[in-house]
Amino acid sequence: MSFKIALIQMHIVGGNKRQNLNHVEDLIAQAVDHGAELILLPELMDLGWTHPSCLTEAEPIPDGEPAARLIHVAGRHKVFICAGLSERDGNAVYNSAIIIHPDGRVLTKHRKLNELVIGHPYYGQGNRLGVVSTELGDLGLMICADGFAKDSVISRALGYMGADVILCPSAWAVAADHDNLKSPYGDLWRKAFIPVAKEFSMWIIAVSNVGAMTAGPWAGRKCIGSSLVIGPTGEEIVQGPYGCEAETILYVDIKPTKRPARGDGWSTYWNEQSTV
Repeated sequence: MSFKIALIQMHIVGGNKRQNLNHVEDLIAQAVDHGAELILLPELMDLGWTHPSCLTEAEPIPDGEPAARLIHVAGRHKVFICAGLSERDGNAVYNSAIIIHPDGRVLTKHRKLNELVIGHPYYGQGNRLGVVSTELGDLGLMICADGFAKDSVISRALGYMGADVILCPSAWAVAADHDNLKSPYGDLWRKAFIPVAKEFSMWIIAVSNVGAMTAGPWAGRKCIGSSLVIGPTGEEIVQGPYGCEAETILYVDIKPTKRPARGDGWSTYWNEQSTV
C-alpha cells in the first residue's frame, strides 16, 4: 500500500515548550487537512536541540505533557505521528523520538545513539534500536547524527531489521555566516542516505527544524531545514527549502518496497570463501 507523509519543517523556539506544542498542533491539523497519514516532526521539537532548558524541563515519555499532547492529537486526527522529544527518566535526560499510532499507542521509542560530543552534557546514551510493523509498513527510527555513524552502521542495522522506511527527526544547523549559494547544504546526508537506501531498497526520510539557536554550545548558529527524502532506488525525491525562516510542510506519497527477507549473510560468506 502507499501512504502520504507530511514532513513538518517547523520553526522551533529554543526553551519555549508551550509555544512549540501549540504551534505544532496547528501544523498537524493543516497537514491532516491535506491528507497526511503520517506526520514527521523534527528532533527535540519541544525544547530544541542542546538547549540547556532540557536539563530542568524535559518530561517523561509517555506521561509528560509533550508526549501526552501528541498522543491526544494523533488520536483526535487518526494519524500516525513521529516526533523527537526530550525525555526525563529518573535523573537522566535523553534525546528521544517516538512513533505514535492513531489509536494513541506509543509503538516504539528510540534514544539517540550517535550524539555529537557537544550534546553529551545534556543527553544520556541510547542502547537499542527498533523497527515496528504498522499498517503503513515496517518503520525504523533514528535521530539526526545516527544517520552518519561510521559505515552507516545504524541505518544499515535498521535495514537488516526489516525497515521499509526509516524516519529520522533531525536538527540541521549551520554557522550564522553560512552561504548556501557557495556551499549548498545537504551533501553530507545524501552521501549517508543514498547508498543505504539503494542497498536495502528502503526509504530514508529526514525532517529538520528551522530557527535560530539562542542558547547552548551552538548559540548563534541557525537551523535551516533542507529536509530530505531519499527513495528506495537511491533517488532524491524532495529537498525542503533552506533558511532560518523556511518553515513549510512537505508532502510525499510513499510506497514501501517489499523485499525478500535478508539474513543470508552466512550463506553469502560461505559461497564467497568457496570460490577463493
